[in-house]
Amino acid sequence: MSKLAVFGGKPVREKLFEAYNTIGEEEIQAVTETMRTGVLSKYLGCWHEDFFGGPKVQEFEKMWAEKNEAKYAISVNSNTSGLVAALGAAGVQPGDEVIVSPYTMSASAISCVFWGGIPVFADIDENNFCLSVETIQPKITSRTKAILVVHIFGHPVDMDPIMELAKKHNIVVIEDCAQAPFGKYKGRFVGTLGHMGVFSLNYHKHIHTGEGGVITTNDDYYAERCQLIRNHAEAVADAKGVTDYTNLFGFNFRFPEVEAAMGIEQLKKIDALLESRIKNANFLQKELTGITYLDPLIPADIYKHCYYVQPIKYFEEKNHGLSREKYLKAISAELPSSYMREKDPLIGGGYVRPLYLQGIYQKRKIHFHGRNPEDFNYAKGSCPVVEKMHEKQLITHEFMRSSMSQSDMEQVVEAFYKVDQHMDEIIQRQNEL
Repeated sequence: MSKLAVFGGKPVREKLFEAYNTIGEEEIQAVTETMRTGVLSKYLGCWHEDFFGGPKVQEFEKMWAEKNEAKYAISVNSNTSGLVAALGAAGVQPGDEVIVSPYTMSASAISCVFWGGIPVFADIDENNFCLSVETIQPKITSRTKAILVVHIFGHPVDMDPIMELAKKHNIVVIEDCAQAPFGKYKGRFVGTLGHMGVFSLNYHKHIHTGEGGVITTNDDYYAERCQLIRNHAEAVADAKGVTDYTNLFGFNFRFPEVEAAMGIEQLKKIDALLESRIKNANFLQKELTGITYLDPLIPADIYKHCYYVQPIKYFEEKNHGLSREKYLKAISAELPSSYMREKDPLIGGGYVRPLYLQGIYQKRKIHFHGRNPEDFNYAKGSCPVVEKMHEKQLITHEFMRSSMSQSDMEQVVEAFYKVDQHMDEIIQRQNEL
């Protein structure tokens, strides 16, 4: 009988990994105390001292800004809302272009459509999976209003060249930091490198409040615009004395008191949680370098990677032509794992399908505001690096989560080497996979 679990053998691990959960007694106590006050929200949608929300919201925002070394932090009810508010604050108008990555959560691209903007997809760098100045520059036109960079998987973008390019063309740069809270680039926090940064507090992020988000900026103008858009701008602007009404129709993107109370406690944990992820990722990078067809990418010293997931490049041509998907079946069988509510493997091929291949772009169902839809290239093949990564080369996993013990990590390494040591059998029996 085969020793490989995928062919009926005993797996390296039979017990499910623990679900990732950062909520403890501190959050329960903070939420309970807040509920007992009876103040679950204190916002007023008019120019009033309560326009900025209740005491917990303001405490959380102050704490986030200080820890992030930003002048302002504006809480919102999701990263998506934050992106919409930031692009509104940037002044995106109907027909304007926003350059964005095709390899990110769909909201990163669609957020500009709320204001009539048109997503323009630039390819990614194949070593950090982020946009680069080389991929952005050819996409700039006279209608480019903003660049939305994504610190994908927790790897910071190489920001300085992008900011120089943006300054030359008078373009606003927004950082999507959903997967990279408190990551650093050349010693500076992500979210403070561009004009605005947006973070996620969704339930599967490093820290969370169930749902939620934060916008950071050092700019007074952008801070005011985001605060107005968050909370019914059109009802506030007159009394506040605002004179520029561009995009000042507001939403209800407000962050409640209970979530803010939870966020305060979560924020206290982020340093330890982040360092644990980095330690685990470094361990796996070191241990897996002996497998010739894997490249566990090591970030350059100028980056502090946050490891929302850990990316690994897989080269089937170095492994007898075995497809990534068949290889991953063998790995997953050795490591049954659970992630929060689901019982899915903590490892998979690729990430999201390149966004321009979604039906909304393929069928041209966004509004182009009098511009020729065919001028925007959403065809397959338009971003070859992202397609190669998604379809053949990229592996992402979450075995480096902060909840993983050293013995857990050692079992992960054992599984990879077990599969490697029995590769001849896998190649011979790959039609069974």
